[in-house]
Amino acid sequence: MKYLVVGGSKGIGKACTEILLQGGHEVIVASRSNSEISHLPIEHIELDVTQDVSELEDFEELNGLIFCPGSINLKPFHRMDIELFKQDMELNVYGAIKTIQATLPALKKGNGSVVLFSTVAVSQGMPFHASVASAKGALEGLTRSLAAEYAPDIRVNAIAPSLTDTPLAESLVSNDKKREASEARHPLKKIGRPKDIASLAVHLVSENGVWISGQVIGVDGGMSRLR
Repeated sequence: MKYLVVGGSKGIGKACTEILLQGGHEVIVASRSNSEISHLPIEHIELDVTQDVSELEDFEELNGLIFCPGSINLKPFHRMDIELFKQDMELNVYGAIKTIQATLPALKKGNGSVVLFSTVAVSQGMPFHASVASAKGALEGLTRSLAAEYAPDIRVNAIAPSLTDTPLAESLVSNDKKREASEARHPLKKIGRPKDIASLAVHLVSENGVWISGQVIGVDGGMSRLR
């Protein structure tokens, strides 16, 4: 099987890449750099999803697309200017739209599956998350709309993680006090590991997930459902 992982060089995306390779699949990683995955047997495409992505139109067939780019811009709402909202939309939503449109023929041919990433902040209403929650909320709407439009040929799902130990979230767990406070907020009393989220993403794009589409699935240490 042939899979494209956008943003597959770090964090959750890197974990997706590694799990897919362990399963014997062909993996193409599109990311801004490949320094952390240069030792892996993958094809790498240098790509910034906020720019031109027409190179992705060259694929003949894809069995799955995992779109991992994301942002964590946390500020009080009154300190957020409109440019920050635009930046988060450009990366999270427009980047996903451009990527899916570019790979749509290949995904159709491969009866492919798409996985996008939201955040627990969309459903939980967290302070200082207005910009990223707005963008990821739009991504959840896109997930359901595309799942309906392209069924049964292409499945589309999203994963909504809580805080995960990745380079993107490094500033939020940069010392023991911050990490312990973050762990305490989750019912399972720990934060996520990249492989916790990646294992579900790979399940969803694989043949194991053939009866799942249009879903936004929380992988969040119980935060979205348990009190």
